[in-house]
Amino acid sequence: MATWVWIVIAVVVVVVVLGVIWAALRARRTKALQERFGSEYDRVAADAPTKRAAQAELREREERREQFDIRPLEAEQRKAYRAQWQTIQARFVDDPSGSLAAADSLIQTVMRERGYPVDDFDTRAGDLSVDHPDVVEHYRAGHGIAVAHDRGKAGTEELRKAVQHYRVLFGELVEAGEPERARG
Repeated sequence: MATWVWIVIAVVVVVVVLGVIWAALRARRTKALQERFGSEYDRVAADAPTKRAAQAELREREERREQFDIRPLEAEQRKAYRAQWQTIQARFVDDPSGSLAAADSLIQTVMRERGYPVDDFDTRAGDLSVDHPDVVEHYRAGHGIAVAHDRGKAGTEELRKAVQHYRVLFGELVEAGEPERARG
């Protein structure tokens, strides 16, 4: 066989091997993001124009999160925040709307204390999704109900559900120590 044929075969083999490696790396990155973000991965992928764009957004969230100094709360802080939460829940019967607003405010206070920036809601939810992907959907659901209430489209039962959603996130933020990714 001529030398040029061996060169073409070698080039084709190299291209095929590189293609297989590239596909395997891409699949590994996708799987890692899916495992890390869980249902948040699916939500972002559904909203993004392409899978690549969704993955880029999630990687940007991870890079942004790397810049934060997230720290656990001290025992006294946790105790004080739990007491505030109990007060908010107790107030709900007499002032559902005020309790929801207080719950949202307390969550932002705890986030700030832990080291998360508390910019606009979408940024807060995105930042939380890196360390708390399993509960960020509760935050979105509670916030959605709060927005609906502000527009006059949510009653007391919906407000109760919103506070329940907020309680899940509140518990995660207050009880969490070092983010799991920082421990490993």
